[in-house]
Amino acid sequence: MSGKSVVRRIALAIAAVVVVALVAGVVTTFTFLRRPLPAHGNEQELPGLSADVEVIRDELGIPQVYADTAADLFMAQGYVHAQDRFFEMDYRRHLTAGRLAELVGEVETAITADQVIRTMGWRRVAEQEWDLLEPRTRTYLSAYADGVNAYLAERAPSSLGIEYTVLGLNVDVDDVEPWDPIDSLAWLKAMAWDLVGNYSDELERAATYGQTGDLDMVEAIFPQYPTTQNLPILPTEREVEAHTEYTAEQNSDGDGASAEEGTEEADAAIEDEGGSVDAGGTGALAAVETTLAALTAVPHPLGTGEGIGSNSWVVSGDHTATGAPLLANDPHLSPSVPGIWYQAGLHCRTTGPECPFDVSGFTFAGMPGVIIGHNADLAWGLTNLTADSSDFFLERLYPDGTYLYDGARHPITERVETIEVNGADPIELTVRSTEHGPIISDVLASTRGAGGVPLPENSPPAGLSGFAVSLSWTALTPGRTMDAVFAIDQAADAGDIAEAAALFEVPTQNIVFATTDGDIGYQAPGRIPVRGPVDDGAVPADGSWPRPGWDPRYDWQGYLEPAELPAELNPAAGYIVAANQPVRTPSRYSEFGVDFDYGYRAQQIRDEIATLVEAGEPITAEHMSQIQQNEVNPAAEMLVPALLELDTSGLEGSEGFVAEAMRLFEDWDYVNDADSAAAAYFSSVWTNLLRLTFWDQVAEVQRPSGGSRWIEAVRLLLEDEDSPWWDDRATLNEVEQRDRILIQALDDARTQLTVSLGKDPEDWRWGRIHGLTPEHAVLGGAAIPGPIADYMNLSPTELGGGSSIVNANGWRTDAWIEGYPDFSVTAVPSMRMVVDLGDLDASTWVNLTGSSGHPASAHYDDQYQAWAAGETFAWPFSREAIDAAESRTLTLRP
Repeated sequence: MSGKSVVRRIALAIAAVVVVALVAGVVTTFTFLRRPLPAHGNEQELPGLSADVEVIRDELGIPQVYADTAADLFMAQGYVHAQDRFFEMDYRRHLTAGRLAELVGEVETAITADQVIRTMGWRRVAEQEWDLLEPRTRTYLSAYADGVNAYLAERAPSSLGIEYTVLGLNVDVDDVEPWDPIDSLAWLKAMAWDLVGNYSDELERAATYGQTGDLDMVEAIFPQYPTTQNLPILPTEREVEAHTEYTAEQNSDGDGASAEEGTEEADAAIEDEGGSVDAGGTGALAAVETTLAALTAVPHPLGTGEGIGSNSWVVSGDHTATGAPLLANDPHLSPSVPGIWYQAGLHCRTTGPECPFDVSGFTFAGMPGVIIGHNADLAWGLTNLTADSSDFFLERLYPDGTYLYDGARHPITERVETIEVNGADPIELTVRSTEHGPIISDVLASTRGAGGVPLPENSPPAGLSGFAVSLSWTALTPGRTMDAVFAIDQAADAGDIAEAAALFEVPTQNIVFATTDGDIGYQAPGRIPVRGPVDDGAVPADGSWPRPGWDPRYDWQGYLEPAELPAELNPAAGYIVAANQPVRTPSRYSEFGVDFDYGYRAQQIRDEIATLVEAGEPITAEHMSQIQQNEVNPAAEMLVPALLELDTSGLEGSEGFVAEAMRLFEDWDYVNDADSAAAAYFSSVWTNLLRLTFWDQVAEVQRPSGGSRWIEAVRLLLEDEDSPWWDDRATLNEVEQRDRILIQALDDARTQLTVSLGKDPEDWRWGRIHGLTPEHAVLGGAAIPGPIADYMNLSPTELGGGSSIVNANGWRTDAWIEGYPDFSVTAVPSMRMVVDLGDLDASTWVNLTGSSGHPASAHYDDQYQAWAAGETFAWPFSREAIDAAESRTLTLRP
């Protein structure tokens, strides 16, 4: 049975339940809808506690937990998470263990996801991490699990979440297994996978070369980072000077310096001289493309693609109105309901060695501790470092079950995984691995395309068994990141953050922090592979391309030492901005890889802060929130001037039609607010430009998503009007140039928006086509009948912003429906926070949805409209402020 038919059966079954209930006259409230709602007040027994624990909730249902011991604190956190979000927790643990089909049944997408995740072995690695953790960490994880299980005890699945009632109409959900501490550890693997650095870039380089056979074309769409235009996180003095000179020249309407000026040349790229590169044949490309397809099958609970990132920055008290630092953070992740984050406070009534926690912030349901937030001494924010923590190795296989390595054949290791399918027969999966890791290209047998990827001269032939692609990834080596979570929760200064960072191995993150003592700082954590030089190789050894697995020179040489990780304390500028751009210029410092966000968001934030500083205006928490709402579109700043210079007189019969729309650009401020007609037109032009320029020369899975890399690539291609990328390969007797493609994009966009928004461009509005509907992971999809999806999902909301914009309500330019672009929001600031280190109770926060995962709860979506409007809520931290905000208190007794 197909996955769609199973989902449809579930949907029709619940629809039938609703109809029966309506006929019975139960119109307003169904028992099965309200049954999972937990008690947030009065008293409850929690066996295993050593003393009473208070759970104080405010009017948003956000809990602040007070306990006497750390074990009691985390036991209560587990209980509270299970109260509000257990199905989300259960879904996450099935996902990370490769057991989705065991939860939802014979659904094709779930089975494929299980196969890929089992191949990587997320759960196996998490199990191996247990013995590496500090005894205290194991105690905290066990206490958390005890709290979850205490809530599960004697509760039927239907009392834990409406999802079980719905799933139970088609599959067996009679028993919910107890929570295991390893379930919490395994969630770290899902985090790490969604935030892994350049794995898609690495595969897409190879696949693009296989499609085009032209290395220059590959380099054109993977340009160097424009350091002079957009500064790295920790710029050198010379880079700051070069940026200042560049900006001054741009503002004076001069030609401007090249955005690459002032940077050193990158390491030598692939050299195609003297026959040193071989096309590799269809086998190598097929293995690469199969791997790309397999990896897209993995669910991404945090999100994936260029829209997944974050903004974070910190400002010294020298520049603030209070004289104390301010810190802001808004991680950009996939929208969902319930939202990814769960707000909570964890407070020891008396802090000391046995109970050292007094921390508040954003947590993950299913994991103890606080991931982002502040304690009484220090606030911290996280953004994705996007360091290159993974590499793909092209393996030469033989029919006898061996692979080539260092001139000899070695046996492939195998293990068999059994995937249980609820309501169907189990599936056996054979996982093969080499020295470098699991063979990912085994998961999907289908292959696509023709061509090749760069291989060294005299590479081994494909032969009968051909090539395969294996994965080396730091997260597949057991580590101690869970120790780091608790260490950060207790950190008081830069030294504590550095010690925690040494443990925070995956995912690699940027940590910005500020202290109540007035310090601000940056710290890079992470397990970063060391890649040795290969001077005469066919591909660079910097991790930007799949590596020849048979050549040991391409193997990792170890990892960077903690002392080698970049850090900075109290920089002269008085502020630090980390928004997924490189820590240092990649062409000079390649130890973190070469693929990062291209820095347009980060530079917009830096410019806004610098403007306030230069004007002598003290920065406030309100300023920080306003910067988070910035909607200046860097793609428009780059492209619109070139569009306005075009001669559109060659448009047969539609010159005036297009000119009418182009007038929207004449006085546009490049701001993508929801009411902007120009933003709507530009977004359609941008989408069509990328389609016309690239779609005919890349595979479907490689189509441009429209993020920062594509802004930089198009900016440089505008200077090369004869680039082969401009040519439409479908027109065999004609070679298109830049202006022809730009004009066609203007024309196509005008036609499409006339159909979707009306014939008068002045009536267009960006928000009408750029909307968000947060969906439930299991019961929110298109296959679910409207009444059910409407109940589980949140209401549609019009938004401004966009990809590579500070207010990062991202969308994908490769998403089209029936010949028209789909501008629906696919990535969002999943939460926003601003911490005032001068008065922690003056800090603010907001979540995408609400604290509850139960749709019948008032807290399912009570932050959603405020989030959409850019508003935030008070964030009480002191006991006095928490008591003043109290709405209900639950006392947990032993």
